Amino acid sequence: MKKLAFGLAALATLALTSCSSDDDGGNVTPTSGVTAPDTYTFVRSGNTSVSFSRQTTRLQMAQEIVSGLVNTANTEASLDAMFAHEEGANDFIDADLNASNKSVRSKTAASTDFFSANTTDATSIKATFDGYIANQVTEVFPNWSSLASAGFAGQIQQAGGGSTRYVNAKGLEYNQAFAKSLIGALMTDQIVNNYLSTTVLDEADNIANNDADVLDGDNNYTTMEHKWDEAYGYLYGSEINPAVPVLEADKFLNEYLSKVNDDADFSGIALEVYNAFKLGRAAIVAKDYDLRDEQVAIIRSKISIVLAVRGVYYLQQGKNALGTDNASAFHALSEAYGFIYSLQFTRKPGTTEPYFTKTEVETLTNQLMVGNGFWDVTSETLDRISDAISAQFDFTTAQAGS
Repeated sequence: MKKLAFGLAALATLALTSCSSDDDGGNVTPTSGVTAPDTYTFVRSGNTSVSFSRQTTRLQMAQEIVSGLVNTANTEASLDAMFAHEEGANDFIDADLNASNKSVRSKTAASTDFFSANTTDATSIKATFDGYIANQVTEVFPNWSSLASAGFAGQIQQAGGGSTRYVNAKGLEYNQAFAKSLIGALMTDQIVNNYLSTTVLDEADNIANNDADVLDGDNNYTTMEHKWDEAYGYLYGSEINPAVPVLEADKFLNEYLSKVNDDADFSGIALEVYNAFKLGRAAIVAKDYDLRDEQVAIIRSKISIVLAVRGVYYLQQGKNALGTDNASAFHALSEAYGFIYSLQFTRKPGTTEPYFTKTEVETLTNQLMVGNGFWDVTSETLDRISDAISAQFDFTTAQAGS
């Protein structure tokens, strides 16, 4: 899989200037005069003002959890403990993660805009993830060595001696459903509905303090700067050099932004997101909140498109493999299932609404699980769901599915 080169090749098209937000250089927005640095590098008094370590920690935790879902040595209790980690518990391989007081579950379906006043859905969504864990252990693990068939959990191997997939009685890989659903419920929700929310960015005295360069305690950033950086961290926090991301640094939103960008129909989307993050942060430094909010709209739109495109892509890939390579088909459809679930965490720019509600998402995923699920699903059903998703966005099923 090719790596994005927008950290090098694309930046080479820009003026070779300083990366500091305190200096001239980078891209200047003509209408505002605000300069975006060439890379996501912002300094104050000679030191970085960017920090998102908590986001990196949760990305690392999430990766260990997903890996743990295909390790039959794990129990429901051990996986639950990883998901809802408590400080000091030896839940992870990484000792630093064990020492952390952060957890993945606490930030799942936990955005200010969508869930602070909707605890019913937040609780239900968390329970869905708990269910993925419980069902993997109780349904799939006991049948790890059995051959899967309609109505029976087990393993199924891809054609030509390819990868072995471990599915439930309906053909669904719970580990894939968990991982792809988490892209929506954690990464996307925290970016577009929490840290980039005006409710969070402008909370209390944040605007006045940012205007006056009042720092957050002993830290080298204002609260508003930090909230923006935390959104950035959920996308780029796994990068070796987050200031100049190359993508595919983790198996979550970072990877799938790259995959969508690799499709000629969506080429350039990764750079659009990166540039919007840079310019939005520069706008905060410049106290230009209208420009900041314009970048929020771009980020919300593009990240929402990523989830939708991958949902349709995997539906179509699954359709193409049904009947000839069911293991590949079921793997693709399991990924599609998770991306469709994630659509309830997308955000229509300029609104407080997702592109698909929780109820609408459940209607779509339920269609995949009718009868024996993937064993029975038809091409017509997969096309109908694909078209329903594509119709909400500015792309066609053919564009996303190839």
